[in-house]
Amino acid sequence: MKNYRFNAVHAVVAVTVAFCTAGTSMAAEAKKNSADTYQLLNLFGDVFERVRAEYVEKPTDQELIEAAITGMLTSLDPHSSYMTAKSFRDMQVNTRGEFGGLGIQVTMERGFVKVISPIDDTPAYRAGIEAGDFVTHLDGEAVQGLTLSQAVDKMRGKVGTDIKLTVRRKGITEPFDVTVTRAVIKITSVRSRLEKKVGYVRITSFNEQTDKGLRKAVAKFEKELSGEVEGLVLDLRNNPGGLLDQAVAVSDAFLDKGEIVSTRSNDPEQTQRYNAKLGDLVKGKPIIVLINEGSASASEIVAGALQDHRRAIVLGTRSFGKGSVQTIMPLPGHGAMRLTTARYYTPSGRSIQAKGIDPDIFVRQSKIEALEPQSQRREADLRGALKNPQADGKEAPAKKDTDKKDGDAKTLPGDLPGDANADGKDATPDDYQLSRALDLLRGLSLYSSHLGKKTN
Repeated sequence: MKNYRFNAVHAVVAVTVAFCTAGTSMAAEAKKNSADTYQLLNLFGDVFERVRAEYVEKPTDQELIEAAITGMLTSLDPHSSYMTAKSFRDMQVNTRGEFGGLGIQVTMERGFVKVISPIDDTPAYRAGIEAGDFVTHLDGEAVQGLTLSQAVDKMRGKVGTDIKLTVRRKGITEPFDVTVTRAVIKITSVRSRLEKKVGYVRITSFNEQTDKGLRKAVAKFEKELSGEVEGLVLDLRNNPGGLLDQAVAVSDAFLDKGEIVSTRSNDPEQTQRYNAKLGDLVKGKPIIVLINEGSASASEIVAGALQDHRRAIVLGTRSFGKGSVQTIMPLPGHGAMRLTTARYYTPSGRSIQAKGIDPDIFVRQSKIEALEPQSQRREADLRGALKNPQADGKEAPAKKDTDKKDGDAKTLPGDLPGDANADGKDATPDDYQLSRALDLLRGLSLYSSHLGKKTN
């Protein structure tokens, strides 16, 4: 017993000494870092004064300081930046859903402007700009050497004026020019329509109107079909993101419980978790989420949350992979700074950053065409073929409620998915991914209805 006490006392003393030594070491290290910081600030001051005194031209102090801040922030990652007072005002207008420009969401990569995605029905979209394009020149002036903010400022301008973008695109050897006419960009965040009994909702970006627009669209579906909606296709393709609270609200609209997303910074105490509240907007009906390489940030949060909770099937191609959180910090009298402060994690703990969301069903956007059948002959054409006892020279009557209902689409060999609606009009002949999503959702609905009949 005495030996145990002796060892315990020695252990406590040893820990105390180690703690004191570590504390002394940490204090010394902090003092050294502080001294190094002051020396580096002195270095900055020396360079600043040399430039003011000896540079061939006379830049203003504001230009020098803002350039230094811009360089400091842009060296951290592609999304941290300094915003002048004008840029800050423009950003605030953007989140309200209306601004002037070309209609593209961009980032900086390898010194070029990279298109995350064009915004639907904008000048850039109509001019054929695609997600993944690299803009190398603006009106013949090289982009390299410009910050992202400077490049964006050059792309903006007087409504009605043209700008020539020099574009490099994967799969095309030579760069090519695209002329785009600037316009006031009005973003309709949510667009919707019915595909027979399937609700189709396209979210182009996450701004202040998104959650309200989604709920309005679903309510319209329910009213038009008297509650007989078979399911929902949520199209997040080429959606570059937007407001975090709107991404959380859209995810929450289809979840009854559980985590939606968490944000984690370098301080564990600053971890934030966003959880769903009770209430599913479509009451458990199947959901297909469409994503592609232009789906970024907030759209990846929605896709990841619904995928992890097995609430939706994600279809398309891998998303962009922007899993970082930017905080806008106003600088009174001097605009604001956009600083990356955390990373996004899906409910299962996956980091989106630089990886993206992998779809459950991988489907590339494709163009398809019908093939001529190899043989035009059928069983009835064969000599001596048995006759159908039900026909009696007439077409057999269709069975009610079993063969084909309004809204049921059966795809036979040789037919194109999504090729025709019951009214004979083409549904989505040029959108293969959406056609696949609609077929899958109708199949799920059909299977569920058959299962329900067997159970009953």
